[in-house]
Amino acid sequence: MTTDSHPSATASLPERWRTEIAARLAASEKIVAWLELDLDTQLQFRPSLVVATETRLLANTPEGTVWQEWEYDPALTLKHFDHAGVGTLELCDGAGRLAAWRYTLAQNPQALRLIKLFEQQRDLLASGVKPVEEGDVCPQCKAPIPEGQETCAICPETKEAPPSTWALFRLSRFARPYKGSLLLGFLLTLASTAATLVPPYMTMPLMDNVLIPFQNGAPINTHLAMLYLSGLLGAALLAWGLGWARTYILALVSERIGADLRTTTYEHLLRLSQEYFGGKRTGDLMARIGSETDRICVFLSLHLLDFAIDVLMIIMTAAILISINPWLALVTLLPLPFIAWMIHVVRDRLRHGFEKIDRIWSEVTNVLADTIPGIRVVKAFAQEKREVARFREANRHNLVVNDRVNKIWSLFTPTVTFLTEVGLLVVWVFGIWQVSSNQITVGVLTAFLAYISRFYTRLDSMSRIVSVTQKAAAGAKRIFDILDHVSSVPEPANPVHLENVKGAIEVRNIGFRYGNRAVIRNMSLTIAPGEMIGLVGHSGSGKSTMVNLICRFYDVSEGSIRIDGVDIRSLPISEYRRNIGLVLQEPFLFFGTIAENIAYGKPDATREEIIAAARAAHAHEFILRLPQGYDSLVGERGQALSGGERQRISIARALLIDPRILILDEATSSVDTTTEKEIQKALDNLVQGRTTIAIAHRLSTLRKADRLVVLDRGQVVEVGNHEELMAREGHYYKLYQAQARNPDGDAEVSVSDDEKGE
Repeated sequence: MTTDSHPSATASLPERWRTEIAARLAASEKIVAWLELDLDTQLQFRPSLVVATETRLLANTPEGTVWQEWEYDPALTLKHFDHAGVGTLELCDGAGRLAAWRYTLAQNPQALRLIKLFEQQRDLLASGVKPVEEGDVCPQCKAPIPEGQETCAICPETKEAPPSTWALFRLSRFARPYKGSLLLGFLLTLASTAATLVPPYMTMPLMDNVLIPFQNGAPINTHLAMLYLSGLLGAALLAWGLGWARTYILALVSERIGADLRTTTYEHLLRLSQEYFGGKRTGDLMARIGSETDRICVFLSLHLLDFAIDVLMIIMTAAILISINPWLALVTLLPLPFIAWMIHVVRDRLRHGFEKIDRIWSEVTNVLADTIPGIRVVKAFAQEKREVARFREANRHNLVVNDRVNKIWSLFTPTVTFLTEVGLLVVWVFGIWQVSSNQITVGVLTAFLAYISRFYTRLDSMSRIVSVTQKAAAGAKRIFDILDHVSSVPEPANPVHLENVKGAIEVRNIGFRYGNRAVIRNMSLTIAPGEMIGLVGHSGSGKSTMVNLICRFYDVSEGSIRIDGVDIRSLPISEYRRNIGLVLQEPFLFFGTIAENIAYGKPDATREEIIAAARAAHAHEFILRLPQGYDSLVGERGQALSGGERQRISIARALLIDPRILILDEATSSVDTTTEKEIQKALDNLVQGRTTIAIAHRLSTLRKADRLVVLDRGQVVEVGNHEELMAREGHYYKLYQAQARNPDGDAEVSVSDDEKGE
């Protein structure tokens, strides 16, 4: 879909439509927007077109070449909704629906844009206000920009990320608690660096006052020689002691900074909403918290310390060289500007390269995170070779990206080494000339060469730190990408505390969207305390989404959800969720004992409370049959137990916290009939006295529900018990009959044999 205010707008249309549209447009008629559809009314793939001009709407029917048109009128509206991956666009007026078109959800953003621009043009004509000028449109999508706004409301705003090197400076927030230790470490670094500069300075008088006079025939001054040698030994011992203390203190601090960084990132990650995790890979998040924080810790404990020593060494050495002989010092420092320029040029390329390496490495860890937990599926379908191929491809991609970075790095490091060797050669030449002209002594030249050797060694070391610095900066950026993310389910600024939750739930005109897909529309429902509600409907009707909204895994886009008359957005999240017990279709158990999994929601529960919850969940008997009873390990994700056993453990887990609100999300859909009966007995105990919302494939699970709520396309279409809904012969009746005729059909309700005979 595109927009244009020029008569040649047909040039932007797909080629198949240009001739037909051009023949139907008036001489001065301009296209405002168009949308190419891809489904017909029978949901077969077939193209059609809807075009909005300045004065009318044109549409082609997918079944043929018939064109329809409607002049703009204030009563003319375009309505949009979607269901199960198919979008519908309806044209209506005051009397009813005039036309309808279908499309896949890939076209949804374009459809929403067409509606917006159609409504703007219709309203402009109705109000008589002159359309916006050419300059008042978005340069990207050509949509009109409302007066008073500077940016387009349709196109997403893109923000340029700051240079990732600055992410390292943001680590200072984690260093503040250890500023005393860091100050002590800096002072020790300063002192140890100064101590390492003493020996070269003492070689100058040792050469000039002891060795050269002895070579010229004078007796050796043993006392003076011992004095200088003692000074050299003392300086070495002092440098060793100070270096040990410095390294130990700063290593302790860096490890604690790294630990705080990991903990803070993990805590923030767990506070983020379910929406964030829906778009992330497990392996990528594990890599960020694990390997990235470890890389930062190594940088802080080793490389940053080396960098600080290098800088201090270069500054102190330069000061000493200038104090000894300014001209010789100037020659010594000649390569420094060239090396600094090279570091500046290479740094950005390395930073982007290492950021890409981190992203590619997460692909490798993602393959591992997918394959290892799903190893049973891999082996069951004999897909070992396929997974090895996936890993090999990810590993090959990682190798290619590393090779590109290494090409840059492999040229940079030898070049720096070459420049330092050239600088050393220049110093030899200039120094020999000064000695021959009696401007300096041999001792001065010897001291200079000793200092220069250390100077260039540190300069070479600094150039090598560029690589690890950019790696750490890329890692810090990926960490702060998590820390900077704001949860879409925020904690309330002024929280309200409910002392005794009764469990009354009121859903007031709520709406919710997944991206550009509307899932819940203007839904309202009231549930009394202690009432059991059954949610039924086709797949994609919004049942699980409604449960997620009640649990506040997501926040509603419109309306509100209230518990005991209080908006759940004003309640502290953890405090609110303690009142909710959740039993899922696929229960998740953590690696540990059965007792630990039952007590997950109440870690301080006594063994008696755990056993009581297990008895109520009809799990006590099978637990006692296990080798270690309640201390038996359940394995990774509970793989040591059957599906029914895992489900009863999850029911016991929900029972133990004694929630006022209970959510049953298809709790018996994946078990056999015998196991279902056992689970149903446990559920009967679980729902006693609690407000219960149950989603089920099988009506047997909902037999004791006080009311059945039928959802369709994100709306409540029917409410009542089984007999009332069957008598109405509406949505529920059709769903029931479809399942009675075909239990394996598309409808998401199945019935037992005794229910079919009712």
